[in-house]
Amino acid sequence: MLNNIGLPGLLLIAVVVLVLFGRGKISSLMGEVGKGITAFKKGVDDGKKELEDGMAEAKDVTPEEEKDKA
Repeated sequence: MLNNIGLPGLLLIAVVVLVLFGRGKISSLMGEVGKGITAFKKGVDDGKKELEDGMAEAKDVTPEEEKDKA
C-alpha cells in the first residue's frame, strides 16, 4: 500500500502536516529529533570507548598448562 504513494502523495502529506502543525512547531520538533540523534550517537560512541577500554584491561586467565597446548 505504501510503496505506490509517489512524490505527489508525499508532497500532499507534507502540506497537510505543515498546515495542521505550523512551521514553528515542526521546526522545534525537528530540533528535538536532531538532539535525540546526537545524544544517541554520543551514547554509542561512549559505549564503544568503554568496551575498548575494557578489552585493554582484560587479563588472560588461561591456566599455564592450557597455554602450552595451543
